[in-house]
Amino acid sequence: MRYWLMKSEPSKRNLDDLAAMPNQTIAWDRVRNYQSRNFMRHQMRLGDQVFFYHSCCAQPGIVGLAEVVTLAYPDATQFDRDNRYYDPKATPENPRWFNVEIKLIKRTRLVTIKELRQYPELNKMKILQVRNRLSITPIDPAEWKFILEIC
Repeated sequence: MRYWLMKSEPSKRNLDDLAAMPNQTIAWDRVRNYQSRNFMRHQMRLGDQVFFYHSCCAQPGIVGLAEVVTLAYPDATQFDRDNRYYDPKATPENPRWFNVEIKLIKRTRLVTIKELRQYPELNKMKILQVRNRLSITPIDPAEWKFILEIC
């Protein structure tokens, strides 16, 4: 099993959206970064655990736990000409973008990025590195365990 942090802007997709979805499951679509796409396509497996993270908001931080419930499959938004995430180079035969689906496990207390920065045990986390803009990052098992204890 692997561990991940998945960032989303709450104005576009938030934990309440996930909680309101049928089966509390949502496609993690619209990712247009190759490294994040590759994490989903090549490394994510069923049952992998996820920290749901709100970014670009007044209080960025971890707000919930989820798990990966589907393997990667082509992101439908890349084929929709009316969608902001349309990619004219993508075809059904040769898709460029993929997504997985995640299911809500539970809400957590807000663990802000400011709080995460206070713990030396977490100083290597990708989310805490300068200029990290990836929407999906792997989490070390020791970091995962530590954060679960403070949630």
